[in-house]
Amino acid sequence: MARPLDARLLDACVEGCAATHQLLLETVDAISPEAFAEPSRLPGWTRGTIVGHLALNAQSHVELLAAAARGELARQYGGGPEVRSAAIAEASLWAPEKAVKELRKAIYSLEGAWAGSTYDTWQGTGTASSGSVISMHELPFLRWRECVLHLTDLDVGIEYDQWPSHYVRLELDRQKMAWAASHAMGLTQLPQAAMKLDEKHRLAWLLQRAEVDGLPRGLGL
Repeated sequence: MARPLDARLLDACVEGCAATHQLLLETVDAISPEAFAEPSRLPGWTRGTIVGHLALNAQSHVELLAAAARGELARQYGGGPEVRSAAIAEASLWAPEKAVKELRKAIYSLEGAWAGSTYDTWQGTGTASSGSVISMHELPFLRWRECVLHLTDLDVGIEYDQWPSHYVRLELDRQKMAWAASHAMGLTQLPQAAMKLDEKHRLAWLLQRAEVDGLPRGLGL
């Protein structure tokens, strides 16, 4: 079920994501060209793959918002998982200079699209690459998630204990609901061992960015 539009929450996610965008740009600017080809923490992905993906993801959000402004329901990446995977594979081969340039261009295009979106646009919907319907006002949070997690996945020293606290609180609420929905009645509460962790560690476990002795793997995304 789509969440109703909460303007204050939307503004908070836009502000939080914009700050994370700046950290992301500073981080990729500091990665040496040689290090782009090195493995990230995501199996099969280099750092260059992550940077390319983040550029394409931002552009897909721009296109979703543009379609919603026209009253249309667009599909992210234009063709589903296969198109997305092919585009990421191609972007992973970009030269480092191009990857950083495309990321910066896509980020500022997206932030411009946020600034130019009307109430009606934010009320629109689109189709994610997974096939699920998403509300446009959810996009800033989803983009924030992408940037926060992939900054850690780059494996350049940004760990889960540096994740923005507001993002963590919002994400924990979502992940608790996802946990409850994915477990049988009587097992819908998070394990006690997980509840003893601090919030950032608990979220990192839920999103499979940290392993905890005595706990199964988290849900991931």
